Amino acid sequence: MITTTRYKKSIKSPLEGTVLKPGRNNKKLGYKITKGKHKGKYLYSLTLTERDTCPTSCHHWDDCYGNNMPFAHRFQHGKELEDKLDNEIGKLVHKHNKGILVRLHVLGDFYSPEYVFHWSSLLNKYPTLSVYGYSARYDDNIGGAIALAGVLHPDRFDIRYSKNKDYSEASNFQYAADESFTGDFFDCPEQTGQVASCADCAACWQSTKTVRFLSH
Repeated sequence: MITTTRYKKSIKSPLEGTVLKPGRNNKKLGYKITKGKHKGKYLYSLTLTERDTCPTSCHHWDDCYGNNMPFAHRFQHGKELEDKLDNEIGKLVHKHNKGILVRLHVLGDFYSPEYVFHWSSLLNKYPTLSVYGYSARYDDNIGGAIALAGVLHPDRFDIRYSKNKDYSEASNFQYAADESFTGDFFDCPEQTGQVASCADCAACWQSTKTVRFLSH
């Protein structure tokens, strides 16, 4: 079984360069948020190493879209990364008056409860910081930490569980499904050409309805 990325030479130390990449480097993401609650903020992204940080239960373990991303810079996870994030975010929120929105994670996932709590502490420290993304960690202690962070920061920590499931007010969790899902959903507007980029959409951090993604 494959246990890490296919592109081991692409794994970088956080000390080798900037770990938060501006959304303008990624056509899908975009850069300046044009609508929704984060309008005016700037979008940045973080890429970790697929499989190294992911649960083996992820239904895209074998066909991860990272398999088709040989040139992505994947940053090693751990304390050096967390220290670097604190440093970079401090500079970015000073640079951008309205703040920043960080996409977690282009590749990879939350790798420990402590890492989730580190993001929660960063949200406490920097009021104009927000994050959004997707996680396959929904049935372990890391998933529990994600749920808690969502309760503590309901307007700035928008993580959807990667699961074919409808939103339920009872659980208050939000989901990201694959194209086999047939419940209550909206298709990703960027993938279907309705918007130019995530920065021009806002649906994933605005809507409670399940978002459905086409296979990469």
